[in-house]
Amino acid sequence: MADERDVQQTDGQGAAPAHEATPDNTEPGGVAPEHTKPGLSLPDGALDQSALDQLFTSARTPRRWSTRPVADDVLRQLYALASLGPTSGNCSPARMVFLKGTDARERLRPALSAGNVNRVMGAPVIAIVGHDPLFFEQLPFLCPGEDLRSWFAADVGLSEETAFRNGTLQGAYVIMAARALGLDVLPISGFDQSMVEDAFLAETGWRANFLLCLGHGDLTGLPARAPRLDFAQACRVVD
Repeated sequence: MADERDVQQTDGQGAAPAHEATPDNTEPGGVAPEHTKPGLSLPDGALDQSALDQLFTSARTPRRWSTRPVADDVLRQLYALASLGPTSGNCSPARMVFLKGTDARERLRPALSAGNVNRVMGAPVIAIVGHDPLFFEQLPFLCPGEDLRSWFAADVGLSEETAFRNGTLQGAYVIMAARALGLDVLPISGFDQSMVEDAFLAETGWRANFLLCLGHGDLTGLPARAPRLDFAQACRVVD
């Protein structure tokens, strides 16, 4: 997951493997992605191209960070936006811990894989994105009128699957909400989950899923974006 949108990819165990750079905003073979091809019009109701650029087309994953801080109010706005994304039965299992202070960040350092330390520790904010295994205790408030709590409480396997799947989905909403608010984002999976949970989540019982580094990236010197699979390679339309 680390640096998932760029040429550099890490497995959390050290230096990133080398990739051959391709022209930015191109698919394999130098073919422009469909959303950038001249003559294609956006469907009715779509965001304008500048908004799509900020969220997708021009967005990059930083390797370095500026010193510009991220205010707590921005984090609250980020969560407010992300919380509106759909989840199963409005179960909303995602839970987040935002690390900003030096002491908190230093407690995280031993849990990071060596190849991720510099990039993570340089970010103004490090978010632990996780989920609450007992999310169903909030269902009488989140989904009143249906007895979903007892359904999930009686089936551990179902509740664990639901919490992980929907918590991950909400983490993706956080990425897009952050970009919409003008932040850069670096997702990281190279860390020791048990160490993070012991250091930050023990009192809550929450489980860690992945980390998100948030801030204003220094995007100078980034390599060309890595290729993406085109529609025909990755998709099927079934009538």
